[in-house]
This record gives sequence, C-alpha cells and structure tokens, in this order.
Amino acid sequence: MTTNTTTRANDSGTPLVPLLPTPLARHTVTAGSAIALIGTFMAWTWTSDFPGDLTVDGYPGGLQLLTLTTAALTILFALSTYGVQGLRWLTPAGTNAPLRLLALATLGTTGYTLGAISSELGGVVNLEPGAYISGVGALIAAIAAFALPGDTPGTDTTGDNAWQRIRHTLAAPSPRTAKNIPDWAGILIIVAAFAIGLYVFAYGIDTEYTELFIGFLITAVFTFAAITQAGLLARLSALTAQHRTVTLSAAFVAAICFPFTQSSDEYALIGANILIFATVALGLNVVVGLAGLLDLGYVAFLGVGAYAAALVSGASTSSLGVHFPFWAAILVGAGASLIFGVLIGAPTLRLRGDYLAIVTLGFGEIFRITMNNLNGNSGPNVTNGSRGIPAIPDITIFGYDLGISHDIAGFTLGKPGNYYLLMLVVTLVVVTVFRRSADSRIGRAWVAIREDETAATAMGINGFRVKLIAFALGATLAGLAGTVQGHLTSTVTPEQYQFAGSVPPNSAFLLAAVILGGMGTMSGPLIGASLLYLIPAKLQFMQDYQLLLFGVALIVLMRLRPEGIVADRRKKLEFHETGQLDVPDESLTDTPVGVTKAGA
Repeated sequence: MTTNTTTRANDSGTPLVPLLPTPLARHTVTAGSAIALIGTFMAWTWTSDFPGDLTVDGYPGGLQLLTLTTAALTILFALSTYGVQGLRWLTPAGTNAPLRLLALATLGTTGYTLGAISSELGGVVNLEPGAYISGVGALIAAIAAFALPGDTPGTDTTGDNAWQRIRHTLAAPSPRTAKNIPDWAGILIIVAAFAIGLYVFAYGIDTEYTELFIGFLITAVFTFAAITQAGLLARLSALTAQHRTVTLSAAFVAAICFPFTQSSDEYALIGANILIFATVALGLNVVVGLAGLLDLGYVAFLGVGAYAAALVSGASTSSLGVHFPFWAAILVGAGASLIFGVLIGAPTLRLRGDYLAIVTLGFGEIFRITMNNLNGNSGPNVTNGSRGIPAIPDITIFGYDLGISHDIAGFTLGKPGNYYLLMLVVTLVVVTVFRRSADSRIGRAWVAIREDETAATAMGINGFRVKLIAFALGATLAGLAGTVQGHLTSTVTPEQYQFAGSVPPNSAFLLAAVILGGMGTMSGPLIGASLLYLIPAKLQFMQDYQLLLFGVALIVLMRLRPEGIVADRRKKLEFHETGQLDVPDESLTDTPVGVTKAGA
C-alpha cells in the first residue's frame, strides 16, 4: 500500500474550531477513532443486566459493534484524505465533512450507550475502563474533526451565526467527474450496494431491544449523511440511472431475500406492513407528487379495497355470503376503489388548493362514519358497524395456502412471510404502473398541472380530465393494497382508516411519507413510508409521544431538507437558492419520473 505525500483534502476553508493545524487535526481524528475502536474490545460494564452483554473482553457485542463500525469507517475515510491508494474513491466530493459526520456518529453512539448504561444501572460507577476509553477517543476525534477546514472554501462565515457556520462546515462540493467504468463493474457496484442495504435494513428491523435500535438510528443517520457528503450517493445514483433495469431487478431480489433473513415472524409481519404502507404512499404520490392535488382522505380508498375484498372473500360475518377466488377479490377491491375515486373526484376536482383538501378530508371521515353506521341499526347490515368484518379467510393461490407455514429451500416461511412475498408482487405492479404512467404523455400533463394549472390549460391540456385520471389511478392502487391488508390482518374495522392516529396507515402518515421521502419520485415514498412505519414499531415505549415526535421530525425536515430525502432536480432548484436569477446551476435533463420530456 502506497500513499501520496500531499493529502487530497481541500484545506482552504475556514475551520469551525481552529484549535490545531490541519495536518495535526487530521492525525488526531485518526488516532481518536483508533482509540474508540480499541475500547470496544474491552468491557464497558461489569454486569450483564444491561442488554447486549457488554461485559466480555476481546469480543464486542450489542452497541459496542455500532461504535466499532463508525470508528472503523472514520479511519477509512481519514486514510482516503491522505491519498491512500485504493481508498480515494471513498471521497469523490467532500473530504473533511464526511470525517466530521462520522466522528459525530462515533461520539453519538458511544455517548448514548454510556448514558443508557448509567441511567439503567444507576450511575457512572457501573462503567468499566473500556467505556471511558471509547468515550474519550470518540470525543477527541469529534473535536479534532471540527478543527479541519471546510470543504467549500471561498465563503466568509465569520459574520454568520453558529448554526450557519455549522451547516457550512458540514457542506461539501459536487463530486468530481467519475471515470468511465465497464458496464459489468457498474452492475457489480449496484448489486453490492443493494446487498449492503439489505443487510443494514435486516439488522435494523431485527434489533432485539430498544437501546440497540436507538443506537442503530444514530449510526445510520450520521453515516448516511457522511456518504452523501462524500459524493458516494451521487455516484451510485448516476450508476442506477444508467442501469435502471438492473437496479429494479436488484432491488426486487434484495426484497425477496428479506424474509429468509428473519428468524421471527414478528419482523416479517413488520416487513409486510411496511410494504402495504409504502405501496399506498406510492399511490398517493400519483395524486400529490405528480398531479399536485392535496388529498387528506386518501386512506379511505385503502379501506374501500379492504372492505370490498372482505365482503366477497367468504368471511363468516360477510353479509353477501360469497367466496370469490383471490384474483377476483383483488379485482373487486381495486374496482370498488376506482369507482369511489371517480365518484368523489368528478364533482370535487374542479376545486383547488385548500378547498379540495377540505373536501377530501370530509370524504375520509364520511367513509369511516358510514362503515360504522352500516350495522343493521343506523342503516343496512352490511359491514357489522364498529365490530367490522372478522375471520377473513387466508388467501390460497394455486393451492398454496398463505395462512400456513411452508418450507422453501430449507427456510420456513410463516403467514407473515407468505403475505410479505405476495405484497412484494403487488408493490412491483404498483411501481411499474407508477413508472410507466409518470413517463407517459398523461404523466407529463400531471406535472404541467402541478406546476401551473392555468398555463397548462392555456396550452390545451384538459385539467379536469387529467386530474380525474390521477385521482382514479391513485384510488385503484390503494385498493390493491387494501385487498391484501384485509387478508393479512384477518379483520377490517372502521377505526383502521382514520385521518390521524398513532398507528399507520392513516391519511396524515401517508401524506407525511410522500413529503418525507420526496414528492414526485419513485423511491422517495417507499423510503419515507418504511421509516415512518419501522421507527414507531420499534420504539413502542414512545407510543404516548409519537405524534409529538412525529411533528417535531417534520419541522426539522422542512427546515433542513424541504425537498425530501430523495429529491429531484426541480425540487432542489425550487427550495434552494442557486445564486442565479434566470439560469439554474443544474441541468434538468437528469430529472425523475414525470419530467423527463418537455410538453404534455
């Protein structure tokens, strides 16, 4: 292994904490991270009462593994700034900003662990030397990291407030132009990225106790920010755009592998519910993200599909007394949602903005109240009122009963795993429909309506017709997911379909998933929905404060990244200043679905 004599880091920016010369600060970051890593191989507490058994020397476990991981990544990125051969690809954009974020990840994970041990066991007296060593090493690395210069020189931050200076020191320039690589190498990188993503997701969802999951969240957030500022995410995005078919195939294969990585049906059930939530959010993205229609009662279409399928699936309490095969039941659920979408959209889509939002909110509440009243007393006995329709039989496809366990290639899949795979197929259908429709002529018309309905109408687009198509398509996609949800839960009740509540899916959480992930993008709502379902499911002890924390998270997101986690170029230009009045600093040729072509 050889190194260059000159480091690759840009040293012309202004350090936030100019305590040390730049070379010495970089050496100190590396040394502090190494100390934190060494401490993970020593006991952090003397008793096994703290979950994870952090009492063993020479064998890191539980939260120690997270500190070890972040410390090792910090060292790797530090070596990349030295110009070490074979590691330069780690930092194609920022060099010091990723180091700062990874040092914060190490400090945050280690500090949380030490605090949790002290809180649960009764004071710092329960900490062993290994904990102090890792804590001091992480603190040294974090302080030294902020003594490094910024990656975006040329901006005088002396007159800025502290928050602006922190944001500046964590910013990074655009990545350098990548060298051309063979197609087979690009495909291997995509496959490797999805394999790592599957491992990280499976690890996070399979965490056995709350302390480990919180530590995982701290590690994941700072590490994701670090690889973003390093430019790795931009490089990967360029590769996935170049090999879209391979990307979708790799994502689908990784998703198929997920239930086979789980040893408990509990986590497979969480995965199935995440897919349901994500699929419905993607359907809402058609309405909100592409067409720009604010729908606050969208969860009602999920309920329409679930109720319609439950009534024709042979449930003992069904008032219809019929038992359709699954393919017919799913068509009934989707068709019923489509009809309701047209019936609700036709008289209301001539409204705009807040007025449309109020009408759709009313529809969602009317649906829930109507299902409550169809109980034989207030109205006809169709839905059994608040008791709902229980005992919905499991789905059978070609003799394969999804309600019982099956052995596949040496792995045992229970009911949640079976429904996860079925829901994965439904998600693939919804993703395909979203992608094809967004890239079509009607999809470009949706974007034109979203950006300026008056201008689009003046150009000859029938605004009412294209909005009604978006409303009907979104309702149909929600009905598909509702059909599977009814069979998975075996019961449908009116209280499952509210505007807001502590248990998703509901209209507020669905809308938040679209905004959090990135409106108008294909992967954004899937990521947003996964986060909004997984985090509450793993943090049950925060159930009473869930809505409060949910609101705080949205406020922080809107302040720091209003375009969402996965943002398209148009949203970036809309929410962030470019320094130019008329000409954007980024081309719109590499835009997401729905805005790849001009006109409508």
